[in-house]
Amino acid sequence: MPNRSAIASLSLGRAWVHDLPGKLRQAAKYGFEGIEMFYEDIEYFSHSLGVGILDAATRIKHLCNALHLEIVCLQPFLFYEGLVDRIERHRLVSEKLPLWFRLAHILGTDLIQVPSNFLAPDPVTGEPRTTGDMAIIVSDLQEIADLALQQSPPIRLAYESLAWGNHVDTWEKCWEIITLVDRPNFGACLDTFNIAARVYADPTVPTGKNPDADVAIRASITRLVKTVDVRKVFFVQIVDGERLDSPLVEGHPFYVKEQPSRMSWSRNARLFAFEESRGGYLPILDIARAFFDIGFEGWVSMELFSRTLVDPDPRTPEEHARRGMDSYMKLIQKLRLGEIETIRHTL
Repeated sequence: MPNRSAIASLSLGRAWVHDLPGKLRQAAKYGFEGIEMFYEDIEYFSHSLGVGILDAATRIKHLCNALHLEIVCLQPFLFYEGLVDRIERHRLVSEKLPLWFRLAHILGTDLIQVPSNFLAPDPVTGEPRTTGDMAIIVSDLQEIADLALQQSPPIRLAYESLAWGNHVDTWEKCWEIITLVDRPNFGACLDTFNIAARVYADPTVPTGKNPDADVAIRASITRLVKTVDVRKVFFVQIVDGERLDSPLVEGHPFYVKEQPSRMSWSRNARLFAFEESRGGYLPILDIARAFFDIGFEGWVSMELFSRTLVDPDPRTPEEHARRGMDSYMKLIQKLRLGEIETIRHTL
């Protein structure tokens, strides 16, 4: 296996039971070199200090510098592409996006993550609020990519297909859009969970798997290796999911009527990779291997969303940082990523 570079990062998750500085200190303590920064964390931190959001971002950057943590990306720039409400789309471009550019510069990152749109139907009329018209989706994304490219320094956008996205829910659809957008600063965030959660898993059935799960995921991985240009993969996320004791349908504690089942599952029951003892069952290793087989070198994020993040026990952030680093080290061992020039890790 050739030498390959992996830089591990940690996603701190959108849980505000525990303060941001404490989570950052635990990430640094366990050897992570970078973090994904959620806008909501900056916003919450600004409220806790009684300062403006730009001031809060400056303080976060100073704290990360002191802890030798790099901010990998700012995320998630939600509910943008394909909006039926074009006035709202214009507001996001004219008001929200410039603020995010400023925040990215303050935080010292050149990367903003854009998840595929999963905006729910209008709660009153039931009408869809997004369109699957590919021309509109591509045009919307081209516009923000062009604006990002005009920044000094330029900003990159990492598009991610969520397994519960309204119109873009597979890596294939994500890659098609990236190809059509055709901008040098517009690439992909590849996520083991979101790939497996659509192709392999179904949390609403007793087995937790689609009927053709094993065949389908092997075929999908083969296509990924043959199709994806690694130069357009800006970072990857390695994470597993928990096989539930019972189907996630009405009556299940994670069930939310207004949410797609895969979204409810994702928010409550993700696991770090290689935590089979906790119920992990997705083919994470095979998918992760494909990322490196195409030549990926860069940030590897150990991303987690879980009900465990809101445990008020003050030891919770440390426990998650420890688990995240354990997961990363297993990834290094299983894929022989020790044969690399640089290893850095992000939470």
